[in-house]
Amino acid sequence: MERPNGDRPSGAVSRSAIFLLPVLPLLVSCNAGATIVVGSKNFTESVLLGEIVAQQLEYHGLDVDRRLNLGGSFICHSALTSGQLDVYIEYTGTAYTAILELPEEGDLSLVRDVLDSIYAERWDLIWTDPLGFNNTFAMLVRGSDARDLGVSSLSDIAQYAARWRFGAGYEFIERADGYRGLLDHYSISFNGPPVEMELGLTYRALAEGRVDIVAGNSTDGQIEALDLVQLIDDRDYFPSYEAVPVVRAETLELFPIVRQALLELAGTLDEQEMRRLNRLVDVERWDVKEVAKGFLEKLRARERR
Repeated sequence: MERPNGDRPSGAVSRSAIFLLPVLPLLVSCNAGATIVVGSKNFTESVLLGEIVAQQLEYHGLDVDRRLNLGGSFICHSALTSGQLDVYIEYTGTAYTAILELPEEGDLSLVRDVLDSIYAERWDLIWTDPLGFNNTFAMLVRGSDARDLGVSSLSDIAQYAARWRFGAGYEFIERADGYRGLLDHYSISFNGPPVEMELGLTYRALAEGRVDIVAGNSTDGQIEALDLVQLIDDRDYFPSYEAVPVVRAETLELFPIVRQALLELAGTLDEQEMRRLNRLVDVERWDVKEVAKGFLEKLRARERR
């Protein structure tokens, strides 16, 4: 979601914006201590996952410098490859289609093999173990429209799409696995060009009738809260967007405990749990640090049983 709609998803950031990233201290290269720089994209789920990673590393005795809410996929990737970050959570589909600019691929094992190989050879970056959930793009409509029109899939909306306004974040509009590909894949067109807005504002804009369909993230906590319905991708347009910590190889060599700390997070978050955590932040207005702390405490309590 740039789930991941990081966008998995991931905010209004252009590819050219990577050159505008403020210069951050190269902490790993020049700091002899165990200070790890954790980054995130600029949407709730990514910030929350970044905070979970940061607290997990601190639990294992490491000092952490948080660079959360940086921007979209290209900004975070550029910061990681330049040594300004040590780790951030990326999504497999985003990396494969947006960062590597490869055509969509439904074979998940092949996608992972390609990511492991190219990231290591080109940038000396390591894809660790997935956190456990797939935050795919979610094409959302109002629940009232879905019920009144009897639509449940993207194929179902073909006869209505020409009257609907489409809203999305910048990355979804621009990326290869985004808006234009969706139109071609489903042979549909909407009413005028897509309405560009910050990803976090799309859900409310849809609920309030300012647009009629939006590209969101499948694990977003606002979906149920605002009575929105995710349309089934019945023609398998979107690739998988597994959330995975990506780390600089040098960081893992200098601080082996980082690998162990991240391994303890592997497979601990399914879609339902991620949606619950996102809802706590976006809907119930809990503090991100408290949500992350509560998740980790619950995880450790379960492991002690």
